Amino acid sequence: MGHELLRQPKWRVIDQSHFGPLFDAKQSFAIDDALCTAVGAGQSDAVVRTWVHENTVVLGAADTKLPYIDEAISFLRQEGYRVVVRNSGGLAVVLDSGVLNISLIFPETKNTIAIEQGYEAMYALMAAMLASYGARVEAGEIVGSYCPGSYDLSIGGKKFAGISQRRVRGGVAVQIYLCVNGSGAARAELIRRFYELGRQGEKTKFAYPDVVPAVMASLSELLGCELSIDELLVALWRTLQSFGGELYSSALENGEWNWYEQYWARIVERNANVSSGEPMREVEP
Repeated sequence: MGHELLRQPKWRVIDQSHFGPLFDAKQSFAIDDALCTAVGAGQSDAVVRTWVHENTVVLGAADTKLPYIDEAISFLRQEGYRVVVRNSGGLAVVLDSGVLNISLIFPETKNTIAIEQGYEAMYALMAAMLASYGARVEAGEIVGSYCPGSYDLSIGGKKFAGISQRRVRGGVAVQIYLCVNGSGAARAELIRRFYELGRQGEKTKFAYPDVVPAVMASLSELLGCELSIDELLVALWRTLQSFGGELYSSALENGEWNWYEQYWARIVERNANVSSGEPMREVEP
């Protein structure tokens, strides 16, 4: 079902995987919104954007409602992580130099893209990309993982990736984080502790995950070989080409920077009390 979305005549490739520690995750969310706007307006081909952020925990809006959120955020900072609240749904995830993020940005101008269709496209792409490693990738919720969802990607019951979606002005961004190397269980332990400190045994209206570190792993751990971000990038581009599209390298253009500035201002405002260290107030969705 997702294959037809992968058959774009042209893919505009924006690789931001080597920007280093100064590249803030808030910038990524503003960039994807700007690109959604450009794609939705017919001013850009479909985009594949790759990005890496160092030691960052990205929270969902629901996480900010934890009863002891300030203590939980302090813990993450003590562990050396930046904390960012994203502008879309979902729950806490860990980003670091061993996690590759991929955004596929499609136009929704001619045909409506069903939510499932976006997820299926990313799943189909990942399954094709990892087939050369002999991996059998499955999609379905992995209970005990952080940010669980019906399109968790796993091998042998262990989750290595999660997919989310964002829709802005006629553009659809399907985003995935891929744990390429490092310890999946160590990342999960960080989030398990975050929720333990954030809840402190209190009952909450929202059902936060009970994280079980053993159900999460990196691709390197699962495949038994040390994979690099660069190796996965090459596999990604080759796989996209195999669906018949032409790939060309690109960066944000003039008009897109104007949209970026608007979306950046919004996400900075949303994160104002996180970065200032003030007590968390409720974040509007």
